[in-house]
Amino acid sequence: MTQETLRDFSTRWLPAIESEMRAMLSGDEPALAAYYGMMQYHMGWLNQTFQADHAAAGKRLRPLLCLLACAETGGDPAQALPAAAAIEILHNFSLVHDDIEDGDETRRHRATVWVLWGEPQAINVGDGMFALAFASMQRMTGHKVADATVLRALQIFTETCVALTEGQYLDMSFEQRGDVTVPEYMRMIQGKTAALVGASVAIGALVGGATPAQDASLQRFGQAIGLAFQIQDDILGIWGDPAVTGKAAGNDILRKKKSLPLLHALNDAQVGAQFGALMAGDIGPAQVTQAFNLLDKAGSRAYADGPERAA
Repeated sequence: MTQETLRDFSTRWLPAIESEMRAMLSGDEPALAAYYGMMQYHMGWLNQTFQADHAAAGKRLRPLLCLLACAETGGDPAQALPAAAAIEILHNFSLVHDDIEDGDETRRHRATVWVLWGEPQAINVGDGMFALAFASMQRMTGHKVADATVLRALQIFTETCVALTEGQYLDMSFEQRGDVTVPEYMRMIQGKTAALVGASVAIGALVGGATPAQDASLQRFGQAIGLAFQIQDDILGIWGDPAVTGKAAGNDILRKKKSLPLLHALNDAQVGAQFGALMAGDIGPAQVTQAFNLLDKAGSRAYADGPERAA
């Protein structure tokens, strides 16, 4: 597809994805209005008083990849819409819980769910979205998708859920360690980010009629996209413009996250010891400035951004 065709594809299918997700993340019982309202707030559809809003809602990259893979393997993207919605709902469940686990107070320039309604409600909302993601996946049976295909899609989806939690475990555990290696980091983002992007492509292609060999190849392709996406996100977590990212400059330094640029500096022969000592202490504005200087001296941004990076 050309870039223009991809843009047209996105324009055509994004409203259908949003409609499918809204159907899943809503309820008719007045007593549960706030429960579903919190989900819809996170999705950018409502404000914190549960009035209609059009806040930033993310790129919807994963569901679009799902539908695109379905189309490119000869299928009708409409049949994969429930799967595309399930994938994006699952992704957003993980964000609701990530915000709690990482202590992030803002996402997409707005207060996070746990900040507004407390950690217990946010945990429960995330759990609900997790369950509704599976319910959405099962709706493919009503879109004339063969039972065997739905079952295989659910198997990929379930394996991906486990991979997501494995990656998140590693990510959180790395924050307590000073000896994380680049291979360990790559294993972590394989679960935390690449697994879901790979599943998006694999499930879409499966619905489109891909052979098992084609589907496995496309899943690996999607995982490679996910790895690159996470590394780019790591770069933005340090050098990103707060007006664009919605997070403070140097956010990953403040949180001592073992992202790829920070790992590169920690293992650099010239600045590694100094950077490690800095990361072992308390981090404030002065230390963030010092960290930026050491990262620059080590060439860590160029390393994370460049072709010489070890994979």
